[in-house]
This record gives sequence, structure tokens and C-alpha cells, in this order.
Amino acid sequence: MPRFMGFVRMEEGSGAPPQALMDAMDVYIGEQAAKGTFLDGGGLYGTEDAVNFVVREGQTSRVDGPYAEAKEVVGGFAIMQYDTVEEAIAGQQEFADLHAKHWPECRMVATLRQISEAPPEAAGA
Repeated sequence: MPRFMGFVRMEEGSGAPPQALMDAMDVYIGEQAAKGTFLDGGGLYGTEDAVNFVVREGQTSRVDGPYAEAKEVVGGFAIMQYDTVEEAIAGQQEFADLHAKHWPECRMVATLRQISEAPPEAAGA
């Protein structure tokens, strides 16, 4: 069964979501978990404590948050499992619709990506 990662990107400092959204998400996630669709997920703290490791030209450098240049940040994630891509898309739409209904002033992008089950091929293979 294909697995998917859903995540939300939103403006840094958007504030806490309203209780109505939190309540709706609790119900939605509970239903999805009971069906075996929702496997894991959660919200993420802001970038003030984030750490990035940047690799450029064979060198690794550490960059600690907060990141003043960040317009949008990943605010949360979910790992889900669906029978079909179409079902996954419908589930992510439902998730986005909950935000539109219960937090209409929120500006976010809800992204869905399928998780690769095969190891990546090496360059030049």
C-alpha cells in the first residue's frame, strides 16, 4: 500500500491555530488513524531552535535558526497510507479544507508527496 507524506508550509509567526481547528483536527486524525490511514504526524515548533546543515561544494556548515529570510516554514507533517493516489489526494484536500473552514485567515500550502519505497539509484549507475 503506498505511503505519503503530507506537510504544511505557512508564514513564520502565524500564531497559534484556533481551538475550533484543533478540535476538528483531533476528530479528523482520530478517524483517519482508526481506518489505518494516518500513521504518524505532528506540528512543529518555530524556527527559533531549528538547525540546518548546509552542504555546498563538498563542505558542511551548520546554520542555527531563527531564519530571518524565511517567508514560509514547514509547520507540521503527517505520514499516511492509502490504497490509491486518488484517495491520498482526497484526504489531503479534506485536511486543507479543515484549515479553510476553521482558520480562514491562515495562509498555508498543504503539500502531498508519495514516499519512495525503492532506494535511490546512484549517479552514473
